[in-house]
Amino acid sequence: MKKTISIRHLVIGLSMLCTAGLAVAMKPTIIFADQYEKINLETIVPKQFHGWRMEEMTSHLVNPEEQAAVNKVYSQTLSRSYVNEQGERVMLSIAYGKDQSDSVGVHLPEGCYGGQGFSVRDSIKVIFKTNFGNIPAARLVATKGGRVEPITYWLTVGEKAVYGGWDMKKIKLQYALNGVVPDGLLMRVSSITPDVAYGYALQTRFTDELLTSLSPSQRIRLMGNNATQS
Repeated sequence: MKKTISIRHLVIGLSMLCTAGLAVAMKPTIIFADQYEKINLETIVPKQFHGWRMEEMTSHLVNPEEQAAVNKVYSQTLSRSYVNEQGERVMLSIAYGKDQSDSVGVHLPEGCYGGQGFSVRDSIKVIFKTNFGNIPAARLVATKGGRVEPITYWLTVGEKAVYGGWDMKKIKLQYALNGVVPDGLLMRVSSITPDVAYGYALQTRFTDELLTSLSPSQRIRLMGNNATQS
């Protein structure tokens, strides 16, 4: 009996060692971001383009992420407010992380806005149609007091634009199986308006004009290379 137990324990021990060795062997070691030109959000995103200009005073701009969490997850963040000649205003927020392995994740607007006292409703997955292709994205409406803020956002993992949740995990796993640690980006545009349909239309127009102002390689970094053509 003692011999049987001893053999069983030996088999279990060997299995655990093999599993641990396999985990070490499969641990991603290639940093995706190191294979490309380094991202600098401040220089990629222009301060003026196609009639839009960055506002110097942005007291209405809300950054819903807690700074400590942002510093842990993201390498760079960019938050700006743009206004055009008609007085229309769009807020842009981009967060970039060099390491988007499973140990590090993005802070999605649904949770971030909710954590800052906003009520979040009408959160849906959409196909965000742009002049440069269709992007898997999400839309929601955040409200706080009299403030109504329609929001459009999307995520990229490596070169792929993805929905959050399981879709994002699948892409991360694909990179991991190839030994790659992907980078990631969250891009969010929003407007303060009670007319939600108008807000979304404005965000689409703003995004198209922003993407038009970028080089093809810069567009890929912001929207992925898997955008499907309309």
